[in-house]
Amino acid sequence: MPTENSINVDVAVLGAGPGGYAAAFHAAELGMKVALIGEDTRPGGVCLLRGCIPSKALLHVAKLIHESRDAKDWGVTFAEPKIDLARLREWKNGVVEKLTSGLMELAKRRDVQFIQGRGQFTGSQTLKIDLAEEGKGGPAQVRAENIILATGSLPAVPAAMRLDDPRVMDSTAALALADIPKRLCIIGGGYIGLESGTYYAALGSEVTVVELTDGLLPGADRDLVRVLHNHVAKHFKAIHLNTKVEKLEARTEGIAVHTSGGDVKEPVQVFDRVLVAVGRRPNSVGLGLETTKVEMTDRGFVKVDKQQRTTDPHIRAIGDIAGEPMLAHKAAREGKVAAEAIAGQPSEFDNVAIPAIVFTDPELAWCGLSETEARAQGRTVEVSRFPWAASGRAATLGRTDGLTKLLIDPRTQRVLGMGIVGAGAGELIAEGTLAVEMAAVARDIADTIHAHPTLSETVMEAAEAFFGMATHLYRPKREQQS
Repeated sequence: MPTENSINVDVAVLGAGPGGYAAAFHAAELGMKVALIGEDTRPGGVCLLRGCIPSKALLHVAKLIHESRDAKDWGVTFAEPKIDLARLREWKNGVVEKLTSGLMELAKRRDVQFIQGRGQFTGSQTLKIDLAEEGKGGPAQVRAENIILATGSLPAVPAAMRLDDPRVMDSTAALALADIPKRLCIIGGGYIGLESGTYYAALGSEVTVVELTDGLLPGADRDLVRVLHNHVAKHFKAIHLNTKVEKLEARTEGIAVHTSGGDVKEPVQVFDRVLVAVGRRPNSVGLGLETTKVEMTDRGFVKVDKQQRTTDPHIRAIGDIAGEPMLAHKAAREGKVAAEAIAGQPSEFDNVAIPAIVFTDPELAWCGLSETEARAQGRTVEVSRFPWAASGRAATLGRTDGLTKLLIDPRTQRVLGMGIVGAGAGELIAEGTLAVEMAAVARDIADTIHAHPTLSETVMEAAEAFFGMATHLYRPKREQQS
């Protein structure tokens, strides 16, 4: 029975990020009584408050700065930009404030009770809530027929890079824009490191990237990464591959980064700030999961099935904590699946294409099967590429270094994957995601009229190139199968 300081609900969602609030909102739409628990004052989670949204706001500013500088090649010259850091911070924070306010209104309209506090399991159907200061007066305990775990992930910081010094930042601190350091070292050449490097370089920092593996964006196809590498290398001071960070050392003049391997001529370099961006880990520690029947992998992910059910019949898990890829849109889809499954609907996470986007300049995006994965699996695929040097729209933008490619099953001609690098790749990948998801064949894309002149034509012409019939690219005609 509920006490004065507790509530009973049909569904409690622990974690208010993109997956958590999507699950809560959808469960409410399906007629359930819902409580949404998050540690921040409003829903949004890391993505909206400290990740996806503020970083994209700053990347838009970086794009504007780069375009103003590139315009001199087209006969238009602008003065060098003057950065008002306080006002830039205010604008970025304003974007976040507007979106989080909108989420609170959406929660109210759906009768979703938002509780600010840290939730901890005390059993399979009960959560103890350590209320935040601003949330006093809310329930200290929530009992639910079903609980959806959506606590996301945290930055991973290896022992060699742990240093109690504010000049050593994680992605959250980097987005705070405390200042624009003259010398910035970014440890990690993944998407967080490269996106952060993009906006800091545009704002005036000398950016050095240190990556342990032999290439940026490990796991992404090399032909796409090559285009990105060549472009960012013009804006970064240095990119060191095959380079290991041995330790960080605090000095009066800055943070000394000790490295080994690679092409680093000076194994110890001093920077004003260091950003550690070597990945993220699931946020599954300290949640009281030992009081439940939930099982986890050795990496700390919660085991789930296609309906997001854990090994505890009352608990489902979604988003980063439920396994890779750690992407907000994957979490949102899983949240809706979990809500529908709880409502008794025949719903499961059966998506075959999850788009991934790196919002650098140029953007890089892919979905479905990649060449890297095809080689690892020993699968036979045909790759049809269309270089943006043959795109009229890319020429008008001064961005002909892009590339669009399709991975096609040579026997069935089904589109298995798509990869793009270039301006606006993040928007263009949606067509490829739909094609893979609906099992479209190359002819479906080739015969679909795409507006001219647009970058989306590169998708059509990549499909046409598979048949040797791309208007703006010569490729020998393939023999028709009997």
